[in-house]
Amino acid sequence: MSREVAKTLSYLSIHLVVGFSVAYAFTGSWEIASGLALVEPMVNAVAFFFHERAWKFDWRRWWGNPALPAL
Repeated sequence: MSREVAKTLSYLSIHLVVGFSVAYAFTGSWEIASGLALVEPMVNAVAFFFHERAWKFDWRRWWGNPALPAL
């Protein structure tokens, strides 16, 4: 297993444990906490995809001012 895959799986494990723990602390229900801990990373992955697309988008053209400085 590559270092990158191991690091990703390690981070995923931490993310799931933290998500479950916070949801359980707020709800007191392991069923709800389990559901939230599984759904939240999936929603976050979709949000991250669109976040990355937004960063690669040429906003200068969108706003109609190509003279704006590139960042």
